[in-house]
Amino acid sequence: MRWLTKILKGSSHRISKGQYHGKYEDDTIWEGPPASADQLSDFDKEELDRAIALSIAEADDKGKKVVDDESLLEEDELLAKAIEESWNVGSPPSPPAAPHPPPPRSPRYGYESYAPPYPFYQPSGYRTCAGCNNEVGQGRYLSCLGAVWHPECFRCHACNLPISDYEFSMSDNRPFHKSCYKDLHHPKCDVCKNFIPTNGAGLIEYRAHPFWHQKYCPSHEHDGTPRCCSCERMEPVDARYLVLDDGRKLCLECLDSSIMDTHECQPLYLEIQEFYEGLLMKVEQQVPLLLVERQALNEAMEGEKNGHHHMPETRGLCLSEEQTVSTILRRPKIGGYRVLDMFTEPYRLVRKCEVTAILILYGLPRLLTGSILAHEMMHAWLRLKGYPNLNPEIEEGICQVLAHMWLDSEIMAGSGSSVASSSASSSSSSAFSSASSSGSSKKGKRSDFEKKLGEFFKHQIESDTSAAYGDGFREGNKAVLKYGLKSTLDHIRLTGSFPC
Repeated sequence: MRWLTKILKGSSHRISKGQYHGKYEDDTIWEGPPASADQLSDFDKEELDRAIALSIAEADDKGKKVVDDESLLEEDELLAKAIEESWNVGSPPSPPAAPHPPPPRSPRYGYESYAPPYPFYQPSGYRTCAGCNNEVGQGRYLSCLGAVWHPECFRCHACNLPISDYEFSMSDNRPFHKSCYKDLHHPKCDVCKNFIPTNGAGLIEYRAHPFWHQKYCPSHEHDGTPRCCSCERMEPVDARYLVLDDGRKLCLECLDSSIMDTHECQPLYLEIQEFYEGLLMKVEQQVPLLLVERQALNEAMEGEKNGHHHMPETRGLCLSEEQTVSTILRRPKIGGYRVLDMFTEPYRLVRKCEVTAILILYGLPRLLTGSILAHEMMHAWLRLKGYPNLNPEIEEGICQVLAHMWLDSEIMAGSGSSVASSSASSSSSSAFSSASSSGSSKKGKRSDFEKKLGEFFKHQIESDTSAAYGDGFREGNKAVLKYGLKSTLDHIRLTGSFPC
């Protein structure tokens, strides 16, 4: 199974800074008052008279026309007198000098001089809160994002609580607490539930299951985090998996449809025999089917001279040798997320034909158990029909094709469809459809997870990277789709290979 590695750049947001202004801030701007005539010295008055006289003299020097009209001259004298008298108009008494206020410290205004005694007030509404649109009065306020805010009005878009931190995050022009932004956008590990850490380059790197899309920290691949032996999902910290007696772990969703003993598996065995009959491939001999523990399966594999096994763990065997195996007699007791008691008994295999028994690992969900059984049944069918010894790519490949076809039929039966699988041959499609229909009446409606589980087991077969099981399946499935199942099997019998 190939695992996916994801590397993400840091979240696309910017860190902004806000500035709080304290109580020393107010709305007052101090400006100097206009100077009054009382404050002009005698020197200034003489200078004014001299400037008027010079302007008249300069006009005469430049050859301008001298006004000799007596009336006009009187008007000019009156105008000059009015200007002179305007400087002598009495001003109202000045108010007593007020103490100088401290210099404003806010960089927002940048005033550097002490305030003169006459205040000039800004008009009402000059500084408006961008949050509530009300005036920002005296007291603390926040200056950021090109606006001013009441401290209680500048709020996080996620939790709607005020942002009092000096730094905050922005996304889509909306402010967030840095912690809230991380909760929303930084990926969390589906296993440990913590934020996935960044790597040495500052990038977020995680692993993802290619089918379930379970995201997890890269460290969990090496820290002993257990996986379900059926669906391969890692055990999260907020869930418990069942521990089987041989050390395997099974998630509770897979446990719901698991098959735990030999007797419980017999109805499924009959269904798969009917499936083969529907494909006109009836197995005439009565081949024993036994559910066994992992240790018993490994021991039986060591005693088998022939056969190809899917490592690193074999989950099914088609035996041809006489030997004694330990089979599970009845369903074990379960308590405290553990298997407490296993009820087993020895079973002596006697060679009556080319196949002595089919062994399947116990504790797997019904759909996985059935696909393994369909695979091993094809091994039995090939041997019982006298097919020559085939290389692993051909024999394991065609067995995987039958397992895939059975899963197809089960998924369609569970969805209420009686259409035959596209991988079945045209010559046997009606029989295959009949097998699907008859099987569907024996099973109740499946859960959404079990349907998803069936798709996963198909995905496992389709994406297998091994030469025998993966490449062999893809070559065999291509031949069946092109020529049909019967023609493909006839070609294998004659040539030992798939038709091109």
